[in-house]
Amino acid sequence: MKRYQQYIDGQWCDPRGGEWIETINPYSGEVWAQVPRGNSDDGEAAVKAARTAFREGPWSTMHPRERGELLRKLGDLIAENAEQLAAVEVRDNGKLMAEMLGQMNYLPQWYYYYGGLADKIEGAVLPIDKPDVMTYTRNEPLGVVVGITPWNSPLLLATWKLAPALAAGNTFILKPSEFTSASALELMKLVDQAGFPPGVINTVTGYGHEVGAALVEHRHVAKVAFTGGESGGRVIYQAAAANLKPVSLELGGKSPNIVFADANLDDAVKGAVSGIFAASGQTCLAGSRLLVERSIHDEFLEKLVAFASQAKLGDPADAATQVGPVTTPGQYQKVLDYIEIAKAEGARCVLGGGASAAMGGQFVEPTIFADVNNQMRIAQEEVFGPVLSVIPFEGEEEAIEIANDILYGLAAGIWTQNIRRAIKVSNALEAGTVWVNTYRAVSVMAPFGGYKLSGIGRENGIEAIKAYLQTKTVWISTAEETPNPFVMR
Repeated sequence: MKRYQQYIDGQWCDPRGGEWIETINPYSGEVWAQVPRGNSDDGEAAVKAARTAFREGPWSTMHPRERGELLRKLGDLIAENAEQLAAVEVRDNGKLMAEMLGQMNYLPQWYYYYGGLADKIEGAVLPIDKPDVMTYTRNEPLGVVVGITPWNSPLLLATWKLAPALAAGNTFILKPSEFTSASALELMKLVDQAGFPPGVINTVTGYGHEVGAALVEHRHVAKVAFTGGESGGRVIYQAAAANLKPVSLELGGKSPNIVFADANLDDAVKGAVSGIFAASGQTCLAGSRLLVERSIHDEFLEKLVAFASQAKLGDPADAATQVGPVTTPGQYQKVLDYIEIAKAEGARCVLGGGASAAMGGQFVEPTIFADVNNQMRIAQEEVFGPVLSVIPFEGEEEAIEIANDILYGLAAGIWTQNIRRAIKVSNALEAGTVWVNTYRAVSVMAPFGGYKLSGIGRENGIEAIKAYLQTKTVWISTAEETPNPFVMR
């Protein structure tokens, strides 16, 4: 049984309350490790360390080029340890080794990209419309940043926050999900090895209401970056508002994946499967609403069911496995409940429809519902599991209307060979990301985030670093004498 410690101020330490949380392998159901159950005292220690590092430590005087070098070194260490990190995540959250190893192999690019940006944060001299004055701007770090991350892609989503925040000159406290904290603590070993000064990066683990809330509400935390569910996002937004601190929120999704009659149907079938059954549907950008043009609906549904029925459930560590277990017991039950809700609403189950009798454990069969209309709960509420709703439409206008008739707006997919249609529909969709003839692609270079209830702000790309900076304007008078002090200049 592995017992982890928290990483605060460059030191490994037990939780102040002396309690640990058991972490379970979703595939085997076995407890394999214990992570610290942090409390408000742990949060206080982390904030103090991060604030000291920001205001007084070597991080505060380090040249941006040096900060970039540390980020790039951390990227190198992640590359060297990618397989080990992926194995920990597979054991912790039950996602496929193929997927997690792919993420770990790509992860260093974030540290290289933002390491390269660290010394390129510039201000500007303003062509001000006032005589005898020079005015310029500086882009400065915010201070202590808290990143709160979910259980579905722990290190990837932590990195989306950590890398740009550090490149901007902030210090950081990571609070991972209590279900999947192990990989974050493994990452801290590499942070230590890379040589970051004490307090620059800290990780505290535990429950949201015990340590997460303390961090969000702390007056010395300058910003909170959160990825998770809509309900959690609301709580964090409200708590941060008490001190008027900025937040970034990447929340839920109910993304439309739209197939037009002129699409390459075989490619679109693969895109539909990728959109919902990859990662067992446990991704905020899941294409859980499949909109199919009515003229090809029956043909497409037949192809889709035939292809999806071949998906192999099994041990996520096995390279042949295509669908792994649902990560947490609560989420597993929630997915099964939504399947029953869909049946009660009159949706027709054409594939799957329940727990996997063959696999046992927390496996849900890849499930497809036909005869779904967009008013059903199964079409409006995020399931976060391998459950797909198929909705027919007639023509572009109805496709756009159905796609946008949702409270979320994280992502969308379009399958068509008509470039005019691709551009027109992409422009009309209320979504932060639109994929055309592909699905579920992300890049360090491409901004990602949502419209409507899917969140606030953007991660990745140059745009992301701006969220961790604040602008200062400096005025310098060159006048020979001070003008009338009773009149605004």
